[in-house]
Amino acid sequence: MTGLDVSAPPVPRSEEVLTPEALAFVADLDAQFHERRDELLAARRSRREEIARTGRLDFLPATADVRAGDWTVAPVPADLRDRRVEITGPTDPKMAINALNSGARVWLADLEDANTPHWRNVVGGQLTLRDAVRGRLAFTSPEGKEYAVADPASTPVVLPRPRGWHFDEAHLTADGRPVVAALVDFGLHFFHNARELLAAGSGPYYYLPKMESHLEARLWDDVFTHAEAALGVPHGSVRATVLIETITAAFEMDEILHELRDHAAGLNAGRWDYLFSIIKNFRDAGPGFTLPDRNAVTMAAPMMTAYSDLLVQTCHRRGAFAIGGMAAFIPSRRDAEVNERAFAKVREDKTREARAGFDGSWVAHPDLVPLCEEVFDAVLDERDNQLDVLRDDVAVSAADLLAVGETPGERTEAGLRGNVRIGMQYLHAWLSGNGAAGIDNLMEDAATAEISRSQVWQWVHNGATLASGEAITRELVERLVAEEHEALGGAVDDDARRLFVDCALGEDFPDFLTLQAYDVLLARGD
Repeated sequence: MTGLDVSAPPVPRSEEVLTPEALAFVADLDAQFHERRDELLAARRSRREEIARTGRLDFLPATADVRAGDWTVAPVPADLRDRRVEITGPTDPKMAINALNSGARVWLADLEDANTPHWRNVVGGQLTLRDAVRGRLAFTSPEGKEYAVADPASTPVVLPRPRGWHFDEAHLTADGRPVVAALVDFGLHFFHNARELLAAGSGPYYYLPKMESHLEARLWDDVFTHAEAALGVPHGSVRATVLIETITAAFEMDEILHELRDHAAGLNAGRWDYLFSIIKNFRDAGPGFTLPDRNAVTMAAPMMTAYSDLLVQTCHRRGAFAIGGMAAFIPSRRDAEVNERAFAKVREDKTREARAGFDGSWVAHPDLVPLCEEVFDAVLDERDNQLDVLRDDVAVSAADLLAVGETPGERTEAGLRGNVRIGMQYLHAWLSGNGAAGIDNLMEDAATAEISRSQVWQWVHNGATLASGEAITRELVERLVAEEHEALGGAVDDDARRLFVDCALGEDFPDFLTLQAYDVLLARGD
């Protein structure tokens, strides 16, 4: 008896990962931690209500001793000490093989924002990771092209990213209740691969998304400790890098590392979800929290500089790695001029990160790996990382992190149209099973779709105006939706269009676009 009911369409080879023993392991995790997860989601809602009521956010007085204390995280394993370039992407076999052959030091194997949780993707991703650990990952395209890992001995270290705490997996239930999706993603991977990875001299390493407080990090730490004991592997085998991609987590970076100190590897600056979180939490705080076009908000904006500098300082003070943000550009095969401009911007951004003290950074495409590596090589010299760069010059206040109104840039019709077009196109791709969609030479994932729709909601509900002086109204957005939908010529289905309109223009602000979209998937039988 596994304690779980599986209600899902058939997936080839699913019996290899959905074994009775693995399902029993996941069921135990869910039984132990589901209620605490629910309590923490309720705490998120309460905190958001307090922010709406007060318009304020600050460092926690109750944890001042943690911030002031002299402590560090556990030493990082040898194979995680050089992270100068990391590639991110979904776990379908072709993309996985490309990532493993990219020359990057780390592959973020994304079971979250770059993955649509079709059941075939949930199971298929686990199969890909299981095969990769055992050196037997291969793929043949429908056209007959064969893909294989070129040199299994020099592949990147693999860090899966499970879904966030907010998501449930409807295809697995315990006593009629959906299982916490994060525990499904982590549990299946850990059960099948932890011992194998440790035997190979590595370990079960993860990226953790969407956390909003140190109490959520404490929950993850307890999950890790419980899982290690259940499988009889040494305590501290798990190492986690946390994405600081919510505004509330930015105020608790020390506390998050402290909670995970036996299991922590570092923090990452997740730009798009961070902007989305600012809008979500301060969406009714007035014009001072209304951002310009999403592409106008760079890491040079005062609030983003404060956030990234504080992240580097916090990590290095605690012996953890600071990983920079995403270069989402997809090189064009036809337009050299587009590539030249984009590569220059990527180089500028990665140079800024390297000089700020980051230990490495993300790219979305293999062609960007050499560029990112070159930039970090120049700064690192013979070192593996920049843990010695302590950034004692940094002094960040709450006001610095919340200086949204100081962000330069304009709101333009082109920016508004871009949000509408990209939001609809991405949702169409997501519903079709592709969570990482190339749009306008950029790799779009759920985070970029969230900023697109949340920005529209914020502009409409705060009476924002375009640079032309035109008010951003519901009527204007509906007209642009109709025009852009028609211009796409049937490339976006009605469900995607409706979802975007509901989430961008509804009276209530949905916490997560993907939860609304997941209901559509389930209705379709996926």
